[in-house]
Amino acid sequence: MEQNNTEQLLFAITIDDLQYEAKNKMGRELNDEEIAIAKKGLEYGLLSGIDIIYNTIFKEMIK
Repeated sequence: MEQNNTEQLLFAITIDDLQYEAKNKMGRELNDEEIAIAKKGLEYGLLSGIDIIYNTIFKEMIK
């Protein structure tokens, strides 16, 4: 039986990912201040909706 690593990362957004999206949407990379703003926005957005995400995942598993 495979052993689960409880510290295994399931999802990540790297600064490279963020810069890629900034280049595509804004045509340039972000500076350090903008990265900090984006980090706060990502944290808020992902954490405020996490219950909805978990509920959706688990409902799909129960089907």
